[in-house]
Amino acid sequence: MKYFRFLLHQPLKRSLILFFGLALLICCHAPARAYVLPGPYILELMTQNLGKGKRLLVTQKLVLLNDTLNKNTVELSETLKYIFPDTFRSDILSENIQRIHVVSGGRALTVIDGKTSDEAESPYDHYKDLLLFRSREMLQERLSHLGVDPKVSSLGRFQGNPVYVLGAQYPDETVPQVWLDKNTFRPLRWIITSQTQQRLEVRYLQWHMLENTWYPTRFEFIADGNLVREIHVENIQVNPSFEKNLFNIEHLNSRYPRAESTAPTGQDKKESTNEIQKTIEDFKKIYK
Repeated sequence: MKYFRFLLHQPLKRSLILFFGLALLICCHAPARAYVLPGPYILELMTQNLGKGKRLLVTQKLVLLNDTLNKNTVELSETLKYIFPDTFRSDILSENIQRIHVVSGGRALTVIDGKTSDEAESPYDHYKDLLLFRSREMLQERLSHLGVDPKVSSLGRFQGNPVYVLGAQYPDETVPQVWLDKNTFRPLRWIITSQTQQRLEVRYLQWHMLENTWYPTRFEFIADGNLVREIHVENIQVNPSFEKNLFNIEHLNSRYPRAESTAPTGQDKKESTNEIQKTIEDFKKIYK
């Protein structure tokens, strides 16, 4: 009788073992739905972890890869000035090109060869936004304006490392999005897309800490899958002093007239305007 009962329970035992074995196997191989931090909180952590510096002075080489100029590369010296959380100036000065780009008080201004350009910012200017806006609210507003939905966040992997993807559900890369290292919250890549412009990806590489402030020392710009420019940082100074007028857009507007206002009426004005426009277009062939 005992032997009969033992045989009766053997199928049940086998079924239970098989059931729990399959359940364990499924749990091991099923994708884990880990908790994902909300997008605004990710931005808050990012701005906090970039450091405590109030100002930065950065000197760098801007390397343009442009075969249409019959050159492999064009190198330009550039100086950046940051006043956190929302003020910035870039100066490019060479024999053939002079460019000033300023962001202050929610406004932007670009001056090319002494003339104010109609285009206040180009897509390539936005790479500094993730480093400049040290207020979560300011950065969130900026990203929203550029198409990144801060309410959407997901987990992904970049070059084998875990990342937070802000603005998209990983692995979708068809919409504007920012990728941040999951452990440090430092930005790694920014995909900028729109219906009217090419797909631009900015990569933030080789992060370096100086006086409790983090800054990438190499940037890559990839347009439609092609590496079109790089930035190599040469020197960083934390908390230098700057003249206020360097960032005063009203002052700069008074100092650098707009292209259409620099010539008299009639044919002289037309010729002068054409020459100014040619200068701007020659610059854009290199810079854009």
